[in-house]
Amino acid sequence: MIVTASDEDIFEYRLTNGAINKEAQRVQESLFHEKQTIIENCLFGVDINPNSVKICRLRLWIELLKNAYYTKESNYSELETLPNIDINIKCGNSLISRFALDEDLKPSLAKSKFNIQSYKSAVQTYREAKNKEEKREMETLISIIKKDFTSELSFRHNVAKSYVKSKTALVKISSEINRMKLWKETVPKKLLDDLEKATKLLNRNEKKIQDIQNNVIYNHSLEWRFEFPEVLDNEGNFVGFDVVIGNPPYVFGGTGNITESMKKFFKDMYVTGSGKINLFTIFIEKSHNLLKNSGAFSFIIPNTFLRVTSYDQSRRFYINNFETFEIADFGTDVFEDAITTSIVLIAKKGIPNRTKEFAITKDYKVINTLNPEQIKQADYVITINVSKTKNHILQKMKIDTVPLGELCKEMIFGVVITNNRAEVVKPVSFENAKPFLEGDEIGSYYIAPVKSYLNYDPTLLHRARTKEIFEVPEKLLIQRITGGSRPLKVAYDNKQYYNKESINNLILKEGSGYNIKFILTLLNSKLINWFYTHAFTNESKLTVNLSKTYLARIPIKNCNDFFQQTFVSLANNMLEQKEYNKNANTINLEKQIDDLVYKLYNLTPEEIQIIENSVK
Repeated sequence: MIVTASDEDIFEYRLTNGAINKEAQRVQESLFHEKQTIIENCLFGVDINPNSVKICRLRLWIELLKNAYYTKESNYSELETLPNIDINIKCGNSLISRFALDEDLKPSLAKSKFNIQSYKSAVQTYREAKNKEEKREMETLISIIKKDFTSELSFRHNVAKSYVKSKTALVKISSEINRMKLWKETVPKKLLDDLEKATKLLNRNEKKIQDIQNNVIYNHSLEWRFEFPEVLDNEGNFVGFDVVIGNPPYVFGGTGNITESMKKFFKDMYVTGSGKINLFTIFIEKSHNLLKNSGAFSFIIPNTFLRVTSYDQSRRFYINNFETFEIADFGTDVFEDAITTSIVLIAKKGIPNRTKEFAITKDYKVINTLNPEQIKQADYVITINVSKTKNHILQKMKIDTVPLGELCKEMIFGVVITNNRAEVVKPVSFENAKPFLEGDEIGSYYIAPVKSYLNYDPTLLHRARTKEIFEVPEKLLIQRITGGSRPLKVAYDNKQYYNKESINNLILKEGSGYNIKFILTLLNSKLINWFYTHAFTNESKLTVNLSKTYLARIPIKNCNDFFQQTFVSLANNMLEQKEYNKNANTINLEKQIDDLVYKLYNLTPEEIQIIENSVK
């Protein structure tokens, strides 16, 4: 913030000969207290990293220090004391809590000697503490209040209730047995069996309580339910925040950075917590839970959120539970240590208007608009680069078609090898060796000469696949890790090659009505490549993993066998020329195929030009 004086010079607060201009004093005090009000009452934060918390607190103090003023009481010789705003910035795991946000605090408040108002007062007194002793005293009081709430809520936990119930039952049975023994009565076998069962049940419940208490997952948990009294009403109900903004961590569950116990917690406690998770998607759902109705939301997250299949559940949650105002595309190089393209989501909590448009911006200019209904039609892939004209082409291409996945007997990647590649893959052939390919050894209509051989022993492979996958008479090989405007690189295999997980194997159903070489020409065509990049990858400039889910959605035009034969003939010519020279000049053949594909999907000259301009 830049403050200028009446003469448009930058405002400067300073002592001059031991005196301060009255107007300058008034402005400086106003700036200080306005910032203090905003920081104390409007800004709250959480981070699991203690150093990040310290840096945030320091930056807030520095922001106040910029407008610190000399006090009249000190005869303008001492600066106003900075408030204890550190209490607003907590250290903890935002995603892990023992207690739900809708947990009823009323019974706890009824049994506690504290109420919400005394809690809020203690927090405010802490902020205004003038010395360390007063600050420590308030810290202790706040800790006691939170512990009081925690103890009562824990007692009302189902496990605690079961523990109390089982202990009561055991005491009752034990008392009856002791009474009978005292009066030298015969204790029935059933009562002794009941005693044994009650003892085992109590032991199990004790163990459950110990497991909860000792569970490391809760070591740094943050109890949003009562951590911030500012978002509780007088009865202790969680009313939520007005705004949630953030740059959540991009941590993928498959990297080993998320423990199994955390994965289980996310699966149990979050709608979007199943499958292959990335922490930033869990934070989106957490933010929704923390917001009040119509509360504002903004996150900076990877662009891959818009399209990657593993984020499908999170996209559906976001689109169905937030009303989006804008998606800003910031491209690459936003963060030095993150190799990703970034977007900013700007929305509010609430059920969206299905037909209300929101802006797609780049370089602060609107480049497109979308609405939730369009996203739903695209099966919740958010295609930010697709204009209305391009969307018309995408929808037109689906007319009178069948999804590729419905024609396939198999669409599966090859064997998965972990840490023993040297043991199972050799550069020379050997007895029972299988010719072995990797993704970079295939291209459009082309397979490189074999230079590796696989020891196909299922006990040595992480995922072996069945021999039938590789030894079918003919199949298509699709490179999985690819990119650019032509990500579909598809080869024809009738030599029963085995291959690695960097290749998808496509096998047609018997009686599908389609010739596999017809499918080969479609998948390598400009039009189908254009469809894939616009429907599924947002024309990503980074490498993309060709998803089986998205490959299965490619629309294959209904076409009789006679018309297919024209494509098959061209495919045979392409394969013949590429067999011995992957760089053979096949431009004319490719153009013939592309023209036939345009005709097959009924594109107009204007629509063809859009494709030609996009796919190089």
